Amino acid sequence: MIGEFDLDDRLPGLVDRLCENYRGEPRTRHIGRGYLPSREEITRIIEMLLELAYPGYVGRQDLSEANVRYHVGELLPRLATKLYFQIFRGLCYRNEIEGRYDPHGGSDQALPFDAKARELTYGFLERTPTTRDRLALDVQAAYDGDPAATNFDEIIMSYPGLLAVTVYRFAHELAQLDVPLLPRIMTEWSHRVTGIDIHPNARIGDSFFIDHGTGVVIGETTEIGNNVKIYQGVTLGALSFLKDERGRMVKGYKRHPTVRDNVTIYANAIILGGDTVLGEGCTIGGSTFVTSSVPPGCTVSTAAPELRVRRGRPAAGGPDFQI
Repeated sequence: MIGEFDLDDRLPGLVDRLCENYRGEPRTRHIGRGYLPSREEITRIIEMLLELAYPGYVGRQDLSEANVRYHVGELLPRLATKLYFQIFRGLCYRNEIEGRYDPHGGSDQALPFDAKARELTYGFLERTPTTRDRLALDVQAAYDGDPAATNFDEIIMSYPGLLAVTVYRFAHELAQLDVPLLPRIMTEWSHRVTGIDIHPNARIGDSFFIDHGTGVVIGETTEIGNNVKIYQGVTLGALSFLKDERGRMVKGYKRHPTVRDNVTIYANAIILGGDTVLGEGCTIGGSTFVTSSVPPGCTVSTAAPELRVRRGRPAAGGPDFQI
């Protein structure tokens, strides 16, 4: 019958082949191991953090001075519970991949991580008011830096740059607490949603604004000061990669640029290298390629291209018009 597909005869053999493939290729399976955080649960955590960060804008919208305390009092325990379980699973996961956990050895092996996960959960949530203070400065920076912005409501409700920075700020706090896996899953969620890729270990100061946003990349060891504005397509990346004697990339050293206070970087600029420093107050023009440091207060630009315009269809051998 049209619309049906019968695998009955071939299914057992295909199942056997897939299981054999799983056994032969351990890099792309998580079988016979105990713990792993859930991407679906982390997505729910992000949604709840957004609701906590921007009450009345995300989630429940009928908030008032009379009911907001009840709302937060109901939201926080749900968020804390989800966050605790994912941090707990992340801690157990790291312990397991480091070879200190046997999934068949009994649940008592995970008990020390219960207290640690609770401590990290409380520590993270205690930072939430400070994170909101920083986000308020980011919202203000977006309003001050975009002449098309009509009010704060529009920025919070619609700007992808603010969404990416918001998720980054929460993920960065978890990264600072050395929580495994969760911070990267969070920022890659916002990467998929906004097209903006910010590594959770990057260090970004106050009043940060990404205008338009699509295609922005901010690498792991990037350092950004206060009052920095960048446009779409900007890359703060690595110039080259150190390799060990086996040809594998070395990790953990500074590979990405440092951007001082009050810098503006226009669209599609590429700034590379761990030794590259953009001095305070400098301006980086659009589509520039920068691999060395820029002194404070300077402007970097490329030579204007020659623009040739054809008007209609010129006669054979006729000249182009040059501007």
